[in-house]
Amino acid sequence: MPKYTFSVNGKPVSVDVPADMPLLWVLRDKLGVKGPKFGCGIGVCRACTSHLDGGEIQPCVTPVAQAAGKQVTTIEGLADGDKLHPVQEAWLEQDVAQCGYCQPGQIMAAVALLRRTPSPTDADIDKIENVCRCGTYFRIRQAIKNAAQKM
Repeated sequence: MPKYTFSVNGKPVSVDVPADMPLLWVLRDKLGVKGPKFGCGIGVCRACTSHLDGGEIQPCVTPVAQAAGKQVTTIEGLADGDKLHPVQEAWLEQDVAQCGYCQPGQIMAAVALLRRTPSPTDADIDKIENVCRCGTYFRIRQAIKNAAQKM
């Protein structure tokens, strides 16, 4: 079995797994990283949204081989020690989460959006395709706008 070495939230890791194993299973089942959630398994709900070398990915459809030699960031790696990322702070201030299941993916998608578009419009924010079954989209939009001002 091939061995893949990459970094998860700033820490080097190595795993012996098949090349086509979804990165989500490696994160959750092999490395114990539970922030990215399994929702649909086909990259549609985006509950697992994480970053690969700073870009947004859905690890449920990303083979582990694509992570080799790269940096994977999950919700667990977003804060700087005890200091929350501005998007995380805005999420709390706007009381976004209800059930909370999709929130790690929502936050990671928002961070990726703000990296690409520092002052997003409503149309920019609406392009985020993460599904929230609780329907907190209005609060998500407001939290992203507030985070943009902080950043």
